[in-house]
Amino acid sequence: MTLPTPQLHTARLRLRPFTDADAEPLYALHSDAHVLRYWDSPPWTEPARAQRFLAVCRRIEEEGTGARVAVDRASDGAFLGWCGLTGWNPDFRSASLGYAFNAAAWGHGYATETAHAVLRWAFDTLDLNRVQAETDTRNVASARVLKKLGFVHEGTLREDCVVNGDISDSWVFGLLRREWHPTAPPTA
Repeated sequence: MTLPTPQLHTARLRLRPFTDADAEPLYALHSDAHVLRYWDSPPWTEPARAQRFLAVCRRIEEEGTGARVAVDRASDGAFLGWCGLTGWNPDFRSASLGYAFNAAAWGHGYATETAHAVLRWAFDTLDLNRVQAETDTRNVASARVLKKLGFVHEGTLREDCVVNGDISDSWVFGLLRREWHPTAPPTA
């Protein structure tokens, strides 16, 4: 079953399917060591890595296991990052939320606004019951985004990743349909 990539819009953002033209800004995003300092894989060092990311995006959509969207600022069309759902399980009605934004987009509420739109799609269109998210325990900004969206901290995965050579813990957050508040997204 193909899972169609949503085309969503907010007051300030346009969420759209990826195109091949996104390879360059994706590479810039994922090759930035500061942006990826809490990521569970190292920064990209070769531009071809962006093409592989785009191929995975197409594959998970075709397989029906997820969807990722590019995020552009509506006012000028600038690429800010991406957000998506992966590990979609229609039997359990669950999926995992993930996102990455360039450093210039931080602190403006874009991640919260984007994730809210994706969650609305997840609960309304995909009829999910649960969305899970994980973040490195040092990434308090991402944890703050998840809490603004109504996610509940459910536990800690001890020493589950190696980030930049350091063994790292991850926080697990969950959001249930009955806890979801589909009103306007929280402000930054």
